[in-house]
Amino acid sequence: MGVTRRQLLWAGTGIGAAGMLAACSSGGDPEGTAPAGAEDARPRPGGTLRVGALGKAAAITRDPHGTQANESDYLIISLIYDTLAIPGDTSNTLPRLAASWTPSEDLKTWRFTLADGATFHDGTPVTAEDVVWSLKRLRGTPAGSARLPGIRPGSIKAEDAKTVVLVSDYPNADLPLLTRLTTFVLKKDTKDDRLATAPGTGPFKLDWYRDGNARLVRNDHWYGGKVLLDAIEVKIFESPQALANAVLAGQIDLASNVGAVAARTAEARRDVQVLRRPNDMAMPLVMRTADGPFADVRVREALRLVVDREAMVKQVLSGYGTVANDILGTGDPAFAKDIPQRRRDLAKARQLLADAQFDTSRTYDLFTTEDIAGLAESATLFATQAREAGVRINVVKQDSKTFWDSTWQKGDLYTTYWGTNDSVVFFASKTMLSDAGQNEAGWHDRAFDEAYRKAMATKDATGRRELLHRLQEIEHAGSGYLLWGMADGIDLAGKAVRGLPKLPGYGRVQLEKTWLAR
Repeated sequence: MGVTRRQLLWAGTGIGAAGMLAACSSGGDPEGTAPAGAEDARPRPGGTLRVGALGKAAAITRDPHGTQANESDYLIISLIYDTLAIPGDTSNTLPRLAASWTPSEDLKTWRFTLADGATFHDGTPVTAEDVVWSLKRLRGTPAGSARLPGIRPGSIKAEDAKTVVLVSDYPNADLPLLTRLTTFVLKKDTKDDRLATAPGTGPFKLDWYRDGNARLVRNDHWYGGKVLLDAIEVKIFESPQALANAVLAGQIDLASNVGAVAARTAEARRDVQVLRRPNDMAMPLVMRTADGPFADVRVREALRLVVDREAMVKQVLSGYGTVANDILGTGDPAFAKDIPQRRRDLAKARQLLADAQFDTSRTYDLFTTEDIAGLAESATLFATQAREAGVRINVVKQDSKTFWDSTWQKGDLYTTYWGTNDSVVFFASKTMLSDAGQNEAGWHDRAFDEAYRKAMATKDATGRRELLHRLQEIEHAGSGYLLWGMADGIDLAGKAVRGLPKLPGYGRVQLEKTWLAR
C-alpha cells in the first residue's frame, strides 16, 4: 500500500496547467533547463555524467509500468523510455513522443499525433499501435485507474499509424496532463520476461545494468534533438547522507535531493555547486474533516492560525524553502497568488477553538514518519507551537509500513508529503474531490466538486482560470490541509556540470540537455 501510494504521488502524476486546450506543437529545447555554471559557456558534446540516486535494493524494478519506489529506477527508466508528454515551466506540459494534441468540442475525445522520426533503439519506427498497447498495459496495472483516471482500456485506440485517440468518461480539459511521467512507450507485445532489455525511444540506450546501477549511452538517432553527453552512469544510494558524501568526495557528478544539511556543508566548497529548485516538496499536515475532533471547520482554521510558518521554514528546512498558504499546487501557473496569506494569530485561534467547544483538556496524537528529512521535525515543531494556543499534541512516530497501512487516509491528524510539485487540478482530482481515491482528509465539499467539474468542462481559458481560482479559494477556506511551506529541491553537482533541469519534482530527470564543461 505504502510503496504504491508513494509511486502514485511521485511518478503517477497529471500535473495541471491552464491553456492546454489548443494543440501543442513540438520544437525547441525543453523548458526548465539552465546552465549550472558560467552562463556564457557554449554547450559541448562528450563525457560521462555520473549520477547518484536514492533507492533500496529490495525495491528495485525494471518494469516501466510498475511501482518505481526507487528514484534510481525512475531515473533510468525515464532516460531509456519516452512518455507522451513531459513537465514544462511556463506551461506544465510539453510535447515529447506526442508532438501535438487536439480535443473534441465536448473535451472528451483527444487525438495525439506522434513525433516525426520517432524510433525505438533498434531502429523500428514507433507506431500508434505501440502507444495504444503500452497505455492499455499501464491502465491494467493495480494503480492504472489512478494514472489514467476516466480512461477505460477500450477507450484507447489507434486512428492511424501516427494518431492515438483517448476518450474520457467525462469532459476533461486537462487530459493531456495524464500522459506525462508514467506513459512510457514499449514495443507492442513486449513480454514481461523481456522488459529488462526491451528497447525504448528515449535519449539514452541501456549499455549495462547491475543491481540497480546502470550505464546508459547516447541515442544518436533520438527524434528529440542532439544529446550532448556520451553516457550517463547511475549509481544507487540507500541514504541521502551517503549520496551527498559521494558527490562531495568527487565520486559522482550529480546528487539530487540531498537535503539542507548537505547543502550547508557544500556552500563553503568551491568545487561543488548547490542548486535549488523551488516548490519541490510539500509536507502538509492532514486534518480529518469527515469526522473526529477536527471535523469542525473552525477548529481547522484555528490550527492553521496556530502555525508559525516562517519559523517552520527556518527551522525545519534550514531556510531552504518558502512559506505556503494552505493551497497545494504552488508551482502551477494557475496558482492563486492573490489569496491573502494566512498568518499566525493566536488570539483568533483561541477564540475559534472556544466557539467550536474544542476540548483542550485532551491530548491529540499527531502521526508522522521519518520517510523524508524534516517530516518528523515539522510535526514536533508544530506540536510546540500549538501549545501556545492551548492545544496539546503528542507526536507519534511510526515506521513507514505501519503508517501507510494503518494511518494514511484513516488518522485524525498526520503528516503527509508530496515529492513532486503537481498542479492545482492534480491535487483537486486526486486528493480533494468527494470521490477522490486518495482523499487524505475525507473532505466532502459540493461547491468544490462543482467548481472542479465546471473547470474541466470549460474550454475558454479565461473562464477556466476563474473557476480554478474559485477552487483554490474554497480549498484555502475549508480543506483538511495545513500546508505551512514548500521545501526547495537541493541538488549538488560538480563544478563542470552544466544545463541541469531546474524544474521541481521529477522534472529533474530530464538530463538530455545536460553537458560537461571539462
